[in-house]
Amino acid sequence: MPNRLINETSPYLQQHAHNPVDWYPWGQEALAAAQERDVPIFLSIGYSSCHWCHVMERESFENQDTAKLLNDNFVSVKVDREERPDIDSVYMDAVQALSGHGGWPLSVFLTPDGSPFFGGTYYPPEDRPGMPGFPRVLTTVLDAYTARKSEIKQAGQNIVDHLRRATIASSGQDSLLSKDLFMEAFARLSSTFDAANGGFMAAPKFPQPMLLEFLMRYISANDDDSNARAILETTLEHMAAGGLYDQLGGGFHRYSTDAQWLVPHFEKMLYDNALLIGVYLHAWQLTKREDFRRVVEESVDFLLREKLSPEGGFYSTLDADSEGEEGKFYVWTPAEISAALADESAAALFCGAYGVTESGNFEDSGSSVLSRVASDEELATKHNMSVEDVHGSLGKSRQTLLEAREGRIRPFRDEKMLTSWNGLLLRAIAETAGALGREDYRTVVEKQGAFLVETMRTPEGRLLRTYKDGEARIPAYLEDHANLANGLLSLFELTFDRRWLDEAVSLADSIIELFWDDADSIFYDIGSDAESLVVRPRTVLDNATPSGGAAAAELLLRLHALTGNGNYHAIAERALRSVHMYMSRYPTAVGHWLAALDFAIGSTKEIALIGDRAADDMSELLDALNTRFMPNKIVVAATPDEAFEWGDLPVLEGRSMINDTATAYVCENYICMLPVTTVEAFLEQLDAPPPTVQFLAP
Repeated sequence: MPNRLINETSPYLQQHAHNPVDWYPWGQEALAAAQERDVPIFLSIGYSSCHWCHVMERESFENQDTAKLLNDNFVSVKVDREERPDIDSVYMDAVQALSGHGGWPLSVFLTPDGSPFFGGTYYPPEDRPGMPGFPRVLTTVLDAYTARKSEIKQAGQNIVDHLRRATIASSGQDSLLSKDLFMEAFARLSSTFDAANGGFMAAPKFPQPMLLEFLMRYISANDDDSNARAILETTLEHMAAGGLYDQLGGGFHRYSTDAQWLVPHFEKMLYDNALLIGVYLHAWQLTKREDFRRVVEESVDFLLREKLSPEGGFYSTLDADSEGEEGKFYVWTPAEISAALADESAAALFCGAYGVTESGNFEDSGSSVLSRVASDEELATKHNMSVEDVHGSLGKSRQTLLEAREGRIRPFRDEKMLTSWNGLLLRAIAETAGALGREDYRTVVEKQGAFLVETMRTPEGRLLRTYKDGEARIPAYLEDHANLANGLLSLFELTFDRRWLDEAVSLADSIIELFWDDADSIFYDIGSDAESLVVRPRTVLDNATPSGGAAAAELLLRLHALTGNGNYHAIAERALRSVHMYMSRYPTAVGHWLAALDFAIGSTKEIALIGDRAADDMSELLDALNTRFMPNKIVVAATPDEAFEWGDLPVLEGRSMINDTATAYVCENYICMLPVTTVEAFLEQLDAPPPTVQFLAP
C-alpha cells in the first residue's frame, strides 16, 4: 500500500512512496498531524541522485521495525531539496548550528510547530563506533521529548531565534566597495591552490566554477596576471583530464573523492555542467586553447543527447548508481575494452592513454575510471606512431566504447525540470552558440527559452519552480527568477529578439517586488507571497550554484547598463554593500558576489551594432565580439528601424548606419567613441584601456 508520496511529482519522493514509513510531503497536513498528536516531526531531506540517501532508505526506511517506530511516535516528512531549497536551507542551517556539519540525507527533528531541536545526516541501521544507529537516535529523541517537552520546545525556539538573527545580519550601507576586495580574494584563493593537481584545498575536490569565473575576471582586470593564469589553466587541464570528466560521453560528474580528480562521485547534475560549460567557454575566449573548446562542445552535446526533454527543457540529474553500484555504468576493465574494440593494438593504445590496468583504480573492483594519463605525443613515441594516427585511433575508440556503453543498464534519470538550473544552462548554451557560431545550439536555446517563459508560470503569470509529467508547480524562488532572467538576457544578446529582453525586465521587476527587503537592503530566497516558514531564508554564500542574491545583483547591473534604469543599479549596489563583510572575510565563499562587484565597479562596455543582422558585415562584427572574453559588457544589434523603435534603450539612442554598412558604436561608462565600420577598428576600440574606476563610495 503506497503512502502519501505516491501523489507527488518529484521522482525522489516517488522513490519513497512504497516505504512502510507513513511519509507526508511537506505541508500543513503534516504540521497539523504533529500538533494534534503532540509528537515530534522527523524531517528527512535528500534528492534522487544522492547515494547515501539511497543507502539510508534501504537500511532504515524499508525496515519494518524502524518504520513502526517512526509511525507510532513521529510524523515523518520527506522533502526533495531540489524542489524545496527553502526548506533545505532553513533546516541545513539549523543542523550546522546544532552539530557543526551538514549534508544529505539531512535528518532533522522538529517540534510540532516546525522548530528544529536536533539533527544530523546519515545514520546507520545499528550502532557503529562513533556513530549511533538510527533506532537509537529515534528512541533517544523520543525519550527526551517525552520527559523534557518544555525544554525541547525552548531549545527549538532558541535555534529559530539564532537563525533569524543570522538571516538579517549585514555589514550596513557605509562600506566602501573597492577593488581591494578583489586583491584580497585572489590572495586567499591562491594560498589554497594545489599546484600539483590543480584546484583548491585537499580532497574531496569540487570544481568551484564561481571561483574560476572570478579568477578569469581577475586575470582580465590585471593585465593577464601570469600567476593567476597558471592557476586557472592548471586547474582546468587537470579537471578535464581526470575521471571528474566523462572521457567518453562528455560532461562532468559532481566532485572528485581524491585530490587528483581521478575517482568522482558519479552523479551528473545539470547545474554543474551548465556552470562548467560557461567556465570552459570563457577560458577558451581568454586563451583560445582548443582543448577547452572541445570540453565545451562535448559537454553541450552530452546534455543534448541525455538530458534534453521533448518540450525543450533539460532534466535535472543522472544518478551515480546503476544496478545498485556507484559508478558501474562508467568504469572499465581491460577485457571489456578489448572485447568492445576487437583490435588488440587499439585496445592497448586506449588503455595506455586512459589509465586502464588489470589492477584497476576504482575501489577493489578491478575496474578503472577513465582519465587521461598520457599525451598523444607520448603515446606516439611509445607505439612508434604519428601523433595524427594516435589522435585518430583514440577518437575512433572513444566513439566505439561510447556506443558499447549505451548497451549497459543506465543510471536513473531524474526527469523533473527546474527553472533555476535551466536558466543557468540557457545562459551557458546561448553564450556558446554565439561564441562558437553554432546555429544548432541557437535553435535549442530558443526552444528552451520559449518552454521556460510559457510553461513555468501560473495563469496569473507567477513564475514556478519545477515541471514534470505535464505539470508545473511550486512558486519559484529568487534563484529561479534571477538565473532565468540572466539566461534570457544572454538569449537576447544572441538573437536580439526583443521578447527575451522584455521577459528579463519583467522578471527583474518581480524580483524587486517579491524578494527585495528595502528596510534591510537584502534579498530573501523566498517571495513575500510564499508560505510562512519558521525563518524566511536568505542564502548569502555560494553553494553548488551561485547565491540567488548575487545572481539578482548581477542581473540588475546588466539591465541597468542596457536600459538605464537607475533603480536597478541602486538596489544592486545596496545588496553588494550588505555582503561587504562576507566579501572581505570569506571571499572564496562569495565568488559570484565578487563577479557582480566587478560589474559594478569595473568598466562596462556598452556596444551597439546597427545594420542587417543577416548580412556578412554584421556577422563579422558579431564574430569578432563574441569570441573575446569580455564579462562586463552589454550588446544590442539592431536594424536602423529597430534602433528608432527601441528608443527606451540608451545604447541605441541616435544610432544609424554609416554608408549603408554595419556600424559599431562602443561606449564605456557612457563615454562613447566614434562609430566604426571595420572589424579592425572595432577591435581597437574593444581593446582600448578603460577609464579607471577603483571604488564605489558609501
